[in-house]
Amino acid sequence: MSVVLVVNSGSSSFKYQLLDMANERVLASGLVERIGEGIGVATHTVTSAALAAPDAPAPTVTDATATIEREIPDHTAGFAVMLDAFAAHGPSLDEHAPVAVGHRVVHGGARFFAPTVVTPLVEINIDELSVLAPLHNPANLAGIVAAKKAFPDVPHVAVFDTAFHQSLAPEAFTYAIDREVAEAHRIRRYGFHGTSHKFVSEAAAAFVGRPLAELKQIVFHLGNGASVAAIEGGRSVDTSMGLTPLEGLVMGTRSGDLDPAVLLQLARRADMSTADLDTLLNKRSGLLGIAGVSDMRDIQQRREAGDPAARLAFDVYIHRLRAYAGAYLAQLNGVDVISFTAGVGENAAAVRAEAMVTLGFAGVEIDAERNATRGRGIRRISTDASRVEVLVVPTDEELEIARQTLSVTA
Repeated sequence: MSVVLVVNSGSSSFKYQLLDMANERVLASGLVERIGEGIGVATHTVTSAALAAPDAPAPTVTDATATIEREIPDHTAGFAVMLDAFAAHGPSLDEHAPVAVGHRVVHGGARFFAPTVVTPLVEINIDELSVLAPLHNPANLAGIVAAKKAFPDVPHVAVFDTAFHQSLAPEAFTYAIDREVAEAHRIRRYGFHGTSHKFVSEAAAAFVGRPLAELKQIVFHLGNGASVAAIEGGRSVDTSMGLTPLEGLVMGTRSGDLDPAVLLQLARRADMSTADLDTLLNKRSGLLGIAGVSDMRDIQQRREAGDPAARLAFDVYIHRLRAYAGAYLAQLNGVDVISFTAGVGENAAAVRAEAMVTLGFAGVEIDAERNATRGRGIRRISTDASRVEVLVVPTDEELEIARQTLSVTA
């Protein structure tokens, strides 16, 4: 049995999944949160795939979830809680022992372009790259260190959000600022959501039954954080996020693209510090900044009720999606497949319809009934006559991390 544990660590929490890669089924998943905040909470779910008979093609039992509350002072204690949950509620880690542990790491800079087995030198590099992702890389590294204590006898693999976009050409990743300054401070486009863009583009190619190497694709990853990528032959050629995940599309609380002089103006006229500006752009902007709510479901409800702020937020969001769709159509010289994924992309039919309505010139034709019909798997929302396949593709970043982990350890 090829079992992989996937870990996604934050500063005060971590998520995990235990996957049987022989059939790519999730055996268990969990969330350990409120680390270092007094009494922590761990939720552990044993899936139907683990509870059913090993050879059952379609498990009939349901998932079983347990909740644990105790003091969790750090990530090491959090992993101890996770191990206790496996011991008490299953599945047994003796019977389903991980052959490797895969870790999501947000920023790999220009150093990491593939899944990488964690060594002391790799840990030093992840820590050093924290200057580019101070909110993420330290937390990712804390999870790696704790996980290595919990699972000392198996390889640990770092899978970087930025790695998929290391195929960008210099003209795509270079910012037009003083070259010496840019090089000294590693200022360039890196791109993010790479595991999702890779997973979705490969799943889309399989769904349409065409070789990945032949396809020109645009993938919209639309969640609270949002990005779009232009992918040709399975390689990222352009993407909306840049040095950080702040650039690009309008997001739940992030501004996306902005005239840099806005920051200078606010620093000069509003006496805002760099910390104030950071908070403004990352936590008080986007849909929240325009309409007061960050969830697209709330935006749509208020828009339908006639709220002008919600209507404006929706329109600004759509305007940015169309702008990037047009830009990437030009970069790719046409497109074969457009996919929507993540929370908004998979569930907001109105967003998909409005984003695509102006692309008739490029051969895009949306089927209103297909688009409005909810489903769980990959589905086509374009008409049979559409020259471009438009799909909804549920992303699975944990599965992608597990696949990449096995690719360097098997």
